[in-house]
Amino acid sequence: MAGRRRAWSIGAVGLGLLLPLAGCGAGTAGDPARSEVQHVLDRRSAALLGHDETAYGATGTRIEYTRLRALPLASWSYRVTALHRTASGATADAHLRYRVAGYDRAPVDARRTLTLGRTADGGWYVTADRPARKAGQQLWDQGTVTAARGARSLVLGTGGSGAGLKEFARLADRAVPAVSGVWGTDWSRRVVVLVPRTLAGMAALLGSPAAEYRGIAAVTTGEAGGSGRAPADRVVVNPEAYAVLGDVGKQVVLTHETTHVATRPDTTAATPLWLSEGYADWIGYLGTGRTAREAAPELGRAVRDGEPPEALPADADFGFTSDPTKLAQAYESGWLACRMIADQWGPDRLGAFYRAVGAHGKRAGAVEAALRKVLGTTPEEFTGRWRDYVTTQLG
Repeated sequence: MAGRRRAWSIGAVGLGLLLPLAGCGAGTAGDPARSEVQHVLDRRSAALLGHDETAYGATGTRIEYTRLRALPLASWSYRVTALHRTASGATADAHLRYRVAGYDRAPVDARRTLTLGRTADGGWYVTADRPARKAGQQLWDQGTVTAARGARSLVLGTGGSGAGLKEFARLADRAVPAVSGVWGTDWSRRVVVLVPRTLAGMAALLGSPAAEYRGIAAVTTGEAGGSGRAPADRVVVNPEAYAVLGDVGKQVVLTHETTHVATRPDTTAATPLWLSEGYADWIGYLGTGRTAREAAPELGRAVRDGEPPEALPADADFGFTSDPTKLAQAYESGWLACRMIADQWGPDRLGAFYRAVGAHGKRAGAVEAALRKVLGTTPEEFTGRWRDYVTTQLG
């Protein structure tokens, strides 16, 4: 999945390439073999959408059919981009485009590598369908997909219990109206949650090393980050980090991530992470009764140790590989900045500020312009007020 990722850290709640065996190079667009393989994949896609296992099996391995039964699909298709002949058949580079019914506005695009064999009469059949090199896995690559449907959510998992997935759906269903009540209803008001079996499974879905997500309870990733045309956002859960959270923390995580789904069209390259993460935290904590000291323990310790923050956190401070304490302080700082705006200017003005920053289009001058136009202040004055607010709330 491509796009700008948003994440929830536990600290915020206090806590190979398939090489050709023999080479004739890539087939051209006019290569008859490439057209034949495309035809096989077209038949395979139609069989999957038509729930015809026999026809699907006639095109090759049935592993994906079994694993995908629980995924409600509105569309599924492959586009072959290259064909590489091998001693036993071929490998095909392809773009898989699919859409989850009721959730995706446009197809999700995933790069795949398919291994193909030859039949006795010279036809083609699929023996394996894997992520392309450097592409993230899809959930079904990790095993049979199970699903739990909520009123406003679809939770997909591998290896977990149906009851466990239903609990995610319950929390996600509560998150959607909580976000809409503050941000507004001009978004899909539906969310897809992916629950892999392990941290390693989460990292594989995101196409990154597992070490980057240790301690991160969940990530929201869009297929086209910040464009406003993203076909889908997926909330991807780290089951190991999520499991250690309490009931309130689990709800905060799902509400935080759902906020990222709702705000995606208004989140652009101009939006600093302190604002996008702080705003998601602000909505996440609404109604929980958590005090500033309870929700910002790391920043509170720094304040009481005589080391209050001098400036709002930079994007680099939100790096998943950052020091856990500094990462927690970055999230807490962003949350308190948004909480201060809501307290001193009002929640509606906070939402307007968020939208104004994103509408600027580019980072340079975005926050400065929005501070002036929406809040009637300057960066220097705002930072000073924020520092005083942090000290008052946490001292």
